[in-house]
Amino acid sequence: MGTSTERSCLKYLFHLAQDHLDFRLPEIKALLALRGKPFCPGENFKEKSPFWCLNGLSEEDVRGIMARSVCAKSAFELWGRGKTHNELKTSLLNYPSEKMSAFMHKDSTYRINVYTFNKTLEFPDRIKKIDAMDYLPFGGTVSLKSPQHIFCLLEDYGTDPNNIPEHPNYIYFGRWVADGQRELIRSYSVKNRHFIGNTSMDAGLSFIMTNQAKVKENDLVFDPFVGTGSLLVACSHFGAYVCGTDIDYNTIHGKGRSSRKNHKWRGPDENIRANLRQYGTEKTYLDVMVSDASKAVWRNAALFDAIITDPPYGIRESTRRTGSHKDNNKPPDGVYADSHVPVSQSYHLSDIFTDLLNFSAHHLVIGGRLVYWLPIYRPEYCEEMIPLHPCLRLISNCEQTLSSHTSRRLITMEKIKEPEESDSLSHLADSSFSPYQGHNAFREKYFSGQNKKLSKDNKSDVNGE
Repeated sequence: MGTSTERSCLKYLFHLAQDHLDFRLPEIKALLALRGKPFCPGENFKEKSPFWCLNGLSEEDVRGIMARSVCAKSAFELWGRGKTHNELKTSLLNYPSEKMSAFMHKDSTYRINVYTFNKTLEFPDRIKKIDAMDYLPFGGTVSLKSPQHIFCLLEDYGTDPNNIPEHPNYIYFGRWVADGQRELIRSYSVKNRHFIGNTSMDAGLSFIMTNQAKVKENDLVFDPFVGTGSLLVACSHFGAYVCGTDIDYNTIHGKGRSSRKNHKWRGPDENIRANLRQYGTEKTYLDVMVSDASKAVWRNAALFDAIITDPPYGIRESTRRTGSHKDNNKPPDGVYADSHVPVSQSYHLSDIFTDLLNFSAHHLVIGGRLVYWLPIYRPEYCEEMIPLHPCLRLISNCEQTLSSHTSRRLITMEKIKEPEESDSLSHLADSSFSPYQGHNAFREKYFSGQNKKLSKDNKSDVNGE
């Protein structure tokens, strides 16, 4: 076998999943950054392509990335490529034989797989393609069940299922190195989770957020709108210690009506801790508490390695904070009767993001990341709408389309300096929050768009009849 030094800085081929296309590049970049590696794509790099060639990596780097990525399916040490099989043959014959020999000696076992993207090949056609590669000096024995080495011929037939070419646009051949963590999407599915709510985050997106936040073992991660703890579950999978807050007493304590079909009330052990126990990560659970995200409850210090959250938009969950518009006599701060239940009032979206960025600027460590969802009314969206903060650098901005007129954007920011007095944003005053000026602006536009869609659908139904 070749040593890690001998196999460093080769070209590697990544096969990406064709969902959440906007999220793939930020996730891979974040995982590379965790290893101190830059993103160095090969020539003719296309972000939307299912295949990426990356340079400047070692096999250890590739395995480290694939041990976490939910956007990447597989990774290969690239031995050859071309637009035709003749070009591929020329490329393979020019590949240094000393880099092949460790995997092709007579005592080894191997298997060759054929993978075609956007086209299905019959089994006999696959065998023909494998037989046509007899120019490669394989000296070992074929083993279909348990080979020591797996090689793959990959053919790219484009991304348009309605216009599949007769011949592939590009062909690759390489040695399989590792598979990604797509299995986590199934094994952590909220369908099988012990404790869920109306807005529990999809498992795949939870892991994407965790990776973009560069969460690693022994990190301290906080979710200020924790809900049923889906993001804490994903972070704990990678060994981070997790905690969170939420203003909803029933959600934090697992009480009230169940979100499951045919279940009226939540069971006695439906809570966030039980979710982590379900996946064997309860030891990383610190605690969650009922708290108002608009109120300062933490000591003024850089405490968290990452803050990951999905703030409420007021669509399926209300946006509330403690307080009242009335001029009632209030007790001194921190002095409440035992039976005191705070009055709540509407929490404007603009205030939510102002508070979130200010909180992150004060409580993230330098280099720590904030990852959160920002709801957008698509017809009026522009990049200037993204909230900014002088202590936080914007890393990525990915869109998940919800409907023809609404979407949400996954915003990733990194703390670059400690805040000064002049660095705090003020509520409803910063122009960068223009899409949220006025009470419930996003919700008004959301429901206005929904009503227009319903009216159009009803009109179509009438015309159809």
